[in-house]
Amino acid sequence: MSSRSIFPLLFFSIATIDVAAQTGAPYIHDPSNIAECDGKYYTFGTGGGGLISDDGWTWHGGAERPGGGAAPDVLHIGDHYLFIYGATGGGLGGGHNGRILTMWNRSLDPKSPDFEFTSPIEVASSDGLEDCDAIDPCLLLDPTTGRLWSTYGTYFGNIRLIELDPHTGERIRGNKERDIAIDCEATYLVYRDGWYYLLGTHGTCCDGVNSTYNIVVGRSRSVTGPYIDNIGRDMMQGGGRMVISAGDHVCGPGHFGRTVIDEGVEVMSCHYEADFDQGGRSVLGLRPLLWKNGWPMAGDRFHGGNYEILSERRGYALELAVDFVRMPQERQAWWNIDSNESVHPISLQQLSDVIGTWPQGDIAVRCGDYMMRPHQHWSIVPLPEAGGYLGGPYFKIVIQDTERALAATADLELTTVPAFTGAPEQLWCIQQLTDGTFRLLPKAIPGYEGINTHYVLYSAGDSTPTLAEWDFKSDNAKWNLKKM
Repeated sequence: MSSRSIFPLLFFSIATIDVAAQTGAPYIHDPSNIAECDGKYYTFGTGGGGLISDDGWTWHGGAERPGGGAAPDVLHIGDHYLFIYGATGGGLGGGHNGRILTMWNRSLDPKSPDFEFTSPIEVASSDGLEDCDAIDPCLLLDPTTGRLWSTYGTYFGNIRLIELDPHTGERIRGNKERDIAIDCEATYLVYRDGWYYLLGTHGTCCDGVNSTYNIVVGRSRSVTGPYIDNIGRDMMQGGGRMVISAGDHVCGPGHFGRTVIDEGVEVMSCHYEADFDQGGRSVLGLRPLLWKNGWPMAGDRFHGGNYEILSERRGYALELAVDFVRMPQERQAWWNIDSNESVHPISLQQLSDVIGTWPQGDIAVRCGDYMMRPHQHWSIVPLPEAGGYLGGPYFKIVIQDTERALAATADLELTTVPAFTGAPEQLWCIQQLTDGTFRLLPKAIPGYEGINTHYVLYSAGDSTPTLAEWDFKSDNAKWNLKKM
């Protein structure tokens, strides 16, 4: 088969797993939203530096941003990147005398000939006495109007909203700041389905494993507010619905960011004030972003283990296409049961009971009603050494207690091979969707160029799994992973 390009770049993909959230050196505080430039991923933090990743899984230092200060954000507008950050403020240096600055660059790569920051422009400030602290800004380019907005502020007073010029990064002449929230900091604006969402970081920071940071949200039909939570509380009165808090060996999530990967596939970024598995360091956090009844919430880390893989379309289970092996049993006829007779539990069918009946070579897969049988039980194992994508490593998917591995074929079908070899068509990207289900993509398809971001595990009809183009509107493309 001739080579055909799917996509040259693995765009943002996410699955969270039962290993460290990221590998390499993902240490950062107050990270910006994740940005992409020339096939690499960037995030910028307090102090002027930031992180770079070639694949979204392994992170290292090297991102550069002049000006120091705190809590930057970055937004790709046209062929430029707009940066916004707080100079002092937040009790740093000049106390609560803060300044919000913007600047531009054509590239995020310090080695690029286009890497040159413009001089910073002040767009907001605070004098240390007023009811605001100019720090922790964010950027939103409204997709409905093309207008550019920024929020900023901390617990020292109100969260404020200002409008900027998307062509220059300057404050719109005559624009008056608006107070839109209290009792939070490190805010972030999202527009989705007719709603504006204001996400704020609540709680205490900078105290390691004792930090109580968490992220809350309110929403409004207007970017100027009022922002109301799910039980009717205004964020100007301290309201906010929980999005993410401590758990899974990390605490203190703050500084929300959002990336839309594909229709129905989104990821949230943040930092954790302390990762218990990494000595309590502040690290980059990436989680699936779910939307439930119109509200954002962090998805759970996906932990490797033993799973049923169930089609969302009808609930049928992915299984080997092998003969059904009946289990022996002694039983009384249902119409003649002796209630005084002893009951003897029946053990589940074991792999050793049936594996001798399976073919030795490749075995096809199908979908069938789940019967708790070995040919329906899958082990999903993270492979951090095989690389990954934004937020997770690739996985191998094998029949439990074997190395028989699920693999893509050159004709866009599926098979299982007798032994896992680590070939790209045997590596799987697992992404939780905004509705809580999952999509599964092979890293590569034989005969196709590049990393696959297009074809997913798909249930054609009731019993035929295949590979097909991603379609969030179709339940055939969605799967549920039920831990056994």
